[in-house]
Amino acid sequence: MFQLHATGGRPIPLLALLRRSRPRALSVRALTFAVAAAAGSLAVACQPAGQPDARPTTSAAPPAGSSSVPQGLRDGPHDVVINGVRLWYRVAGKQVTGVAPVVFLHGGPGQGSYHFAALAGPYVEPTLRLVYFDQRGSGRSERPWTGEYGKSTLIEDIEGLRRELGVQQIALIGHSFGGTLALEYAARYPEHVSAVVFVAGLWNAPLQLGYRCQRIRAAYRDAPVLRDSAVADNCDWVWKLPDARRQAIMQGLMFPDSTVRLRLDSVEKASGLKYGGELDAATFKAFLQYRFAAHQRLTMPVLVIAGRHDGAAASEGLRDLTRLLPNSRLLEYERSGHFAYLDEPERFARDVTVFLTSQRIGIPNVRWA
Repeated sequence: MFQLHATGGRPIPLLALLRRSRPRALSVRALTFAVAAAAGSLAVACQPAGQPDARPTTSAAPPAGSSSVPQGLRDGPHDVVINGVRLWYRVAGKQVTGVAPVVFLHGGPGQGSYHFAALAGPYVEPTLRLVYFDQRGSGRSERPWTGEYGKSTLIEDIEGLRRELGVQQIALIGHSFGGTLALEYAARYPEHVSAVVFVAGLWNAPLQLGYRCQRIRAAYRDAPVLRDSAVADNCDWVWKLPDARRQAIMQGLMFPDSTVRLRLDSVEKASGLKYGGELDAATFKAFLQYRFAAHQRLTMPVLVIAGRHDGAAASEGLRDLTRLLPNSRLLEYERSGHFAYLDEPERFARDVTVFLTSQRIGIPNVRWA
């Protein structure tokens, strides 16, 4: 059972709906000052692109266009053939010495990276080097004629991207279905991942479906009464409702602020890019019973971000994941739904920047407020 996303009034199925905290000792604000002191002048306050940045430079890294930067990591769009498919990505943002380039893995499946680049990118690019990657069958990337969208292939596409970038390690931001890919890639290639940011992601479909159903029943009092209370309830009845009613429920699960949904839909419609329905359809059955099992292989730092009002990937399920990972921490955003980086973009940019740059400086045992 998958979530429904509307772009320009057109219903689109999304797998992303399948989709406590450790003890708190140091607030994010306190950590920000600790990072600044250790780095000398690291600025973690973010501002939209296009505004002058009068803050001192925090890195001696060469300019993005210099000859010392690998060809695949230079500014701008790139078209490359990986695993027999033409894939598209774009590089932008500030290069910081000692911090791996940050690859954004979008959800959907098939949503593409455009919305993140347009709406969240201006907040993150001033402090991090971003790689906006369209997975096969999504955004500007090719729809493979073979129809190959297997999980293993999607993971190898990310590894092919890393090689194209010409770096030993990448950091990952995985949202929703992209969070699944981030976990799986990090488990297969832990030596090539410096850190993972897992945002409202899918990691245990049966468990997360149950939490989602609890949210639906709490919000919609007209939910049908179960005849047999011993039967696990995943709220399959939602998919038998009229389209308008089903859309309202699904959108309510993801967007506590309806203006965020309108802004997202407007940006995606303006992009002129088709939604990657093939990728969504190809992964539907495979992920209905998906469970991530390689927790102990993720020895790199993992930051889990949950939206308090996200009924798609409820924070209860993300707390469960955090307890299973050996080196993780959880941040719960009080005003956010499924798209925390759109609901609270300034906080998201600050938290992610502090988290990823602290790996470079080596601050031990950081706790988050």
